[in-house]
Amino acid sequence: MAFAESDSGRIAPAPDAATAKILVAGGFGAGKTTLVGAISETEPLRTEELITEASAGVDDLAGVERKTTTTVAMDFGRITLGPSLVVYLFGAPGQDRFWFMWDDLSRGALGAVVLADTRRLESCFPSVDFFEHRGIPFAVGVNCFDGRIEEDAEDIRAALDLDPAVPLVLCDARDRESVKTVLLALLEHVMRGLAAEAAETWPPVQRTGPRPGPGTAAPQGAVGVRRPLP
Repeated sequence: MAFAESDSGRIAPAPDAATAKILVAGGFGAGKTTLVGAISETEPLRTEELITEASAGVDDLAGVERKTTTTVAMDFGRITLGPSLVVYLFGAPGQDRFWFMWDDLSRGALGAVVLADTRRLESCFPSVDFFEHRGIPFAVGVNCFDGRIEEDAEDIRAALDLDPAVPLVLCDARDRESVKTVLLALLEHVMRGLAAEAAETWPPVQRTGPRPGPGTAAPQGAVGVRRPLP
């Protein structure tokens, strides 16, 4: 799958191009705003505000003491994947007090990227739980701050208790090519899942009972135990 650009002189999406929505989530200060800004082919929409003394008393700034702004609604960007597909990126705020927005932001999402910061890995646990519980495909991007990471990728996977099928990619949220790698891993994961579902449901099975109503919740599997890195 190749990325196309819509800037002047580059490939632009067709008028009838399909669109998809990808959510970017993770802990406070993990680099979500940076990631959306690095990959978006348009000027990203940001809703950042200065961190006030009141915010500092509520939000956990451990490990991100130098952070001076925070997303209070969402980040929004766009990337063209060939002439037939445009992906819209929605960056979700990471603080606990904004979790109530996640259900609305994730509605209609094709998949999600969970951005992890190994300095405070536990900050991304709620994001992983959220997408697992709702059956939304996701990939984990481990943001290599300062261009390096000391932990082994398999140790991070074990700490997050990820399903073996979930992609985990080391990345630099500041680097466009690196972010592309994460998005491609997610999209390939989504396509594999759709292909597997199609194989399981074909030929169609005739229902013998009543169709579940729109408010019926699907049963949820048990969530594994996540633990911080040693």
